[in-house]
Amino acid sequence: MKAFVAGATGGTGRCIVQELVQRQIPVRALVRDRVAAQSLLPPEVELVEGDVGDPVRLAAAIADCTVVLCATGAKPSLDPTGPMRVDYWGVQNLAQAASQQDIQQFVLVSSLCVSRLFHPLNLFWLILLWKLQGENALRHSGVPYTIVRPGGLLNDDKPGHVVMEPADTLFEGSIPRRQVAQVCVEALTCPAARSKVVEVVTRPEAPAPAWDQLFARC
Repeated sequence: MKAFVAGATGGTGRCIVQELVQRQIPVRALVRDRVAAQSLLPPEVELVEGDVGDPVRLAAAIADCTVVLCATGAKPSLDPTGPMRVDYWGVQNLAQAASQQDIQQFVLVSSLCVSRLFHPLNLFWLILLWKLQGENALRHSGVPYTIVRPGGLLNDDKPGHVVMEPADTLFEGSIPRRQVAQVCVEALTCPAARSKVVEVVTRPEAPAPAWDQLFARC
């Protein structure tokens, strides 16, 4: 297995890269700035400069990787096209590039509540709407996938284990980025995770995860 990670220098992307490295899975990270990325990512990670907005370079960047993990996300800005370009077009470009390679699994980090049009987050340039469109692009690409919809992302750990439910089931809750990364990496090797949309939060009373069982019930 060799993993290609888009959004590798973001908060969740860095956790995904660290989780992969800890499991001794080779990683190629898509980064915009190689020098900046060197200070954020482990030294054994292979860096390739590019952008999900450039489909031509994406195809070359993915070559010889076997799995893809995408943790991209539009940054807050005054540009109303940002979420559309990153969360929809960017994911679509990456899914199309993956469809041209022998990609065994594509894991996409999305968000809770993407199906709720009248959600407060859609006041920020329809960000949830465009995330849903990105999900749909992946689902229709023909690439084996798992879509992970986390609750509110926490930078620090908190007591609790992962709660996983099917799509459009969880509408509140939070989860540390580190545990989102664990879900994403577990999905790479769990057959029950294929062709699934899963929603994840953590709760103090939840039992320790049995990953096969969690994915199987979704």
